[in-house]
Amino acid sequence: MHRAAPFLVLLAIATSALTSAQEPTVSVPDTIRAEGVPAIPRSIASALNRYQNIRGAGFQGWDRDKPRALYITTRFADTMQVHHVPAPGAARRQLTFSPERVLGVSPRPRSDQFLFVMDEGGAENYQLFLQNRAGGEPVRLTDGKSRHESAKWSPTGELLAWSSNARNGKDMDLYIASPADPSFRRLLKEVSGQWLVSDWSPDGKTLAVEEYISITESYVHLVEVATGAVRTITPKPAEGEPRVAVSGPKWSKDGKSIFYTSDKESEFRRLARHDLATGKETWFTSDVPWDVEEFDLSDDGLVVAALTNEDGLSVLHAFQAATGTRGYAPQRFLGRASGLEFRPGSHELGYTLDSAQASSDVFSFDLDPSKETGRVGKLERWTESEVGGLDASTFVTPELVRYPTFDGKEIPAFVYRPAAKSDKPRPVLIQIHGGPEAQFRPGFMGRLNYLINELGIVLIEPNVRGSDGYGKSYLKLDDGFLREDSVKDIGALLDWIAAQPDLDKSRVAVSGGSYGGFMSLAVQTNYNDRIRCGIDVVGISNFVTFLENTQGYRRDLRRAEYGDERDPKMREFLEKVSPLNHAEKIKTPILVVQGANDPRVPLSESEQLVAKVKENGVPVWYVVGKNEGHGFAKKPNQDYQQAVDVTFLKTFLLGEGGPAR
Repeated sequence: MHRAAPFLVLLAIATSALTSAQEPTVSVPDTIRAEGVPAIPRSIASALNRYQNIRGAGFQGWDRDKPRALYITTRFADTMQVHHVPAPGAARRQLTFSPERVLGVSPRPRSDQFLFVMDEGGAENYQLFLQNRAGGEPVRLTDGKSRHESAKWSPTGELLAWSSNARNGKDMDLYIASPADPSFRRLLKEVSGQWLVSDWSPDGKTLAVEEYISITESYVHLVEVATGAVRTITPKPAEGEPRVAVSGPKWSKDGKSIFYTSDKESEFRRLARHDLATGKETWFTSDVPWDVEEFDLSDDGLVVAALTNEDGLSVLHAFQAATGTRGYAPQRFLGRASGLEFRPGSHELGYTLDSAQASSDVFSFDLDPSKETGRVGKLERWTESEVGGLDASTFVTPELVRYPTFDGKEIPAFVYRPAAKSDKPRPVLIQIHGGPEAQFRPGFMGRLNYLINELGIVLIEPNVRGSDGYGKSYLKLDDGFLREDSVKDIGALLDWIAAQPDLDKSRVAVSGGSYGGFMSLAVQTNYNDRIRCGIDVVGISNFVTFLENTQGYRRDLRRAEYGDERDPKMREFLEKVSPLNHAEKIKTPILVVQGANDPRVPLSESEQLVAKVKENGVPVWYVVGKNEGHGFAKKPNQDYQQAVDVTFLKTFLLGEGGPAR
């Protein structure tokens, strides 16, 4: 099964059958470079059409100039753009019309303007634009070439603070400007590393800033706007003491405290209030053995609401800000919630929610009693995104399993089994998330539902060691010299698959993006005799060349996770575990997808991998998005990539060019 020649014969037969003279094929977009990819039958594109027209909406903030309205991002053409929604269920009005994606929106206080963030070609050199809600041309506030992020308005909306690497391309300094006065722009604080603006004090005189070292180490500072003077409120621990992650600082409404999340003396990130006068910390979620991933404070300062991530699902908690006591029972969601924000002058929370059977949409939840019913917790839906004419209620809900691995630990994984009955064991696609400090969560699968519903493939999404969401000890289990242990977790998953009577151990594929791309390549070099094929999307092929070529502002951040390639011993280890140096072991077909402008995992990582694997004489399909970065963001490119993915899996995983029924 795993010899090159039979696969080449299979490819020739499959390609011949799929591209017969009677059937038209899909045109390759001008924005795509495709190598080794056969002509894709138009019938595949037609079958995918409904899945490719699924939409979603994301909450981007309350309109601070209206009593009750909000901003969202959604896609009606090729990319996500800004829309305004004046009431729950009301028509969306599109405000931006760029061919490039909009990545975030920040409504300006006391104004009908909004700030939005956009890059070009996926290069992640984020620029800040200001636009009127009524329309008109957006005004770019930044230099058009550097990276600008974490922009925050002052309480009056007169000043804007943000982080930028404009000085040297590496360090994220703090800047401040007045959009009303283009001549006023100041480098507030020159720093070393990644400093991100989090919040303004109520009097507009001080910024709360997060210094980010890694996912397991960060600190909170207060920076005076007038002088740039810094006061550190979560100092670095002494030598030999454990590092602490502190993030998301927000001011209390009276300016006397700072709220943040921290894993200090805990496996999980807890919500805390830090008294600025005494330094005392009050912990709000000590009884919750899960991470607080975001929170917000009401305008009147009375209520703090937080979202916890509990085995991948979101739970909403609300507390009295002054005492930390619970004011409401926790609200459990069947999916993922994000973007939590109180509407000004109320206790109504806006957020985005998605689940296995519902695309992402915008909702609000009022913590005050309803005037109509007197009950707490009025829920309203603001958007209802189209799902391509599909019946989303038929999409499967995953099963959460925990399988044993080589050292006795248990690895959580979400298993999506097709609803249709089958009298034969089903083929399997293992899909591994990136990060590595990310976490697969059971939200809306969108286009991936095609593989489950139409092709009968069982999709398995593991959270191998190093994944977020399971405590900081689990998070650190793959750091540095422990890198190979996460790959062994996939070896244990292959053992688990082999023991399941409904799964076909002889038909297994692996896929992953970014760090998940490395994991996919590592599986293909370590367990190639146990898989049929593999897909690598913007993956790391060699850790040393990756660390040397990734953008300067990311290099130290990645060294904290993978190790420092400048250290000879670590460099030797990184070369040892890099898939590129074992590429001769890849004897099964491979599909590689890459963005030409990727600032994180540069094009060279895929180019060198493809060149090496071609020497093995196995099918190598290579797709490059000329106007894309770290993954494909533009719909025409996404559509073509998915058609290639499906053709690849039908050819090499299913083997018969048809569903696994």
